[in-house]
Amino acid sequence: EIGRTRMMIRDLLKLNQGSIIELEKFVGEPVEVLVNGKLMAKGEVVVVNDRFGVRITEIISAKERIKKLGS
Repeated sequence: EIGRTRMMIRDLLKLNQGSIIELEKFVGEPVEVLVNGKLMAKGEVVVVNDRFGVRITEIISAKERIKKLGS
């Protein structure tokens, strides 16, 4: 876990390529993106204008998410 943030779903839906959500961890480290405690994506920590963020490198497929619900 590199940090937490709360945002409204309408703000989450406005995120697109290049959007930045500030968090805390070392640059280049792999991270998991969780939504309501469920793995949704994987990425890596980046710095943009002296601020930390996550570059999404993989979005977990719906099939994989459903499979994990049974575990």
